Amino acid sequence: MPTPPPYPAAGHALLEGRVVVVTAAAGTGIGFATAQRAAEEGATVVLSDHHERRLGEAAERLADLVGAPPLAVVCDVTDEAAVQGLFDATLAAHGRIDVLVNNAGLGGTAAVVDMTDEQWSTVLDVTLTGTFRCTRAALSRMIPQGSGVIVNNASVIGWRAQVGQAHYAAAKAGVMALTRCSALEAAPHGIRINAVSPSLAMHPFLAKVTSDDLLEELAGREAFGRPAEPWEVANVIVFLASDYAGYMTGEVVSVSSQHP
Repeated sequence: MPTPPPYPAAGHALLEGRVVVVTAAAGTGIGFATAQRAAEEGATVVLSDHHERRLGEAAERLADLVGAPPLAVVCDVTDEAAVQGLFDATLAAHGRIDVLVNNAGLGGTAAVVDMTDEQWSTVLDVTLTGTFRCTRAALSRMIPQGSGVIVNNASVIGWRAQVGQAHYAAAKAGVMALTRCSALEAAPHGIRINAVSPSLAMHPFLAKVTSDDLLEELAGREAFGRPAEPWEVANVIVFLASDYAGYMTGEVVSVSSQHP
């Protein structure tokens, strides 16, 4: 399998002085990669996840990598009180919120004919409604500031059909629509809202819950013949959070080499 390019050798202060909140930042996926890249670009990072032990481990890893222990707040994005607590804790610690990365999402595989209401609702509640809750909470704090950026994590599956993924695809398509509509509402307040749409990003958790055959098939659809590294997606998130994307809002940026 082809190898990815080298990891960025050094940051460029793209997020210098910004306070960046990343949801679902524990583990080894796009969330932690985004937190790490944001910190390397000069941001003060706030980590959040519903898994307390893994969140603590992620905070320790980030402190070891960038030399500063981050604020880490346990938050279940399906719980409105927990969401409010995340943003209240961030304001109490840092006085402002400059960037929110809505990374929390939940997948699964089930045919529509066999899918239960619970399976449908659980995926939608985490992936779409969780993004809505965090966006609403962030906007209520960013609007008085007159500035802010929100970057949502969507998926190419919001555009492209895949068997067994109706609930996840519907949720991610909803994230795209939420991105576009909320961006129009936020623009008069100096706030930008965009999304990334990855295809396949490899990390150990994905490997545990996906068969080798399916991973090989999905990688074969990519023009580069390999999955993205989580940090390759994180690079685009950092770009959208930075002033280099200052005229972009309501956009969904595909982070993919997938061909039809």
